[in-house]
Amino acid sequence: MAHNESLVALNGTQISYIGHDCKDIPDFLGDTYGHFARRLDLSFNQLRSLAGLKMFTELEELVVDNNLLGNDLRLPRLPNLHTLTLNKNQLTDIEALLEHLADVTPSLEYLSLLGNEACPNQLVSPDKDEDDYQRYRYFVLHKLPQLKFLDTRKVTRKEVMEAQARGAFMKVVKPKSEAPPNEAGPESHPQPYTPLPRGSRDARNHRGVFAKCRYVYYGKHSEGNRFIRNDQL
Repeated sequence: MAHNESLVALNGTQISYIGHDCKDIPDFLGDTYGHFARRLDLSFNQLRSLAGLKMFTELEELVVDNNLLGNDLRLPRLPNLHTLTLNKNQLTDIEALLEHLADVTPSLEYLSLLGNEACPNQLVSPDKDEDDYQRYRYFVLHKLPQLKFLDTRKVTRKEVMEAQARGAFMKVVKPKSEAPPNEAGPESHPQPYTPLPRGSRDARNHRGVFAKCRYVYYGKHSEGNRFIRNDQL
């Protein structure tokens, strides 16, 4: 226990356990500091789960940047949490994440998701532009209207109004990637159009083709018949 606690940086109610490559939150952190910690920094580890947060009942700020947190992320209910930074993790499903945060962090005001695929920021996603990022902001604010600060920018009144009006339709959807050539089906290389039946297309296997026509033409509407009298036939 003493050895583990020596790795913890303690400053009043602020706890830091940074860069120790842990995959789960160590039990001793919750047992020792959970009842009074207000700020917890677990950056630069290899966290895949935050289940150990259930002991941090008074937590107000949580920093878990540079970890391995994915779409299965689940937080315990943290009614006092107002700041959450999840930068540089492996989050891709923005809608599921926001719905979960809306349920378990009702006091959240500051959120940062930079460095995740779920956040289409041009600095980390060269294929995205400012319009993509702005739509993302509208969608986040639609789901979490109480936010005052998102990523690196303060939330403006104009953004809040736009999010209320159109945020539900602003989800940035990543287009499906095209199938590799070796996995593409036959429909990916359509045959050129020809009016002839398939059996007559192979020049090396030529044979006649017979068919029936459903229509009979009597010549009543022929353009030529309009200018020929019966006595001229």
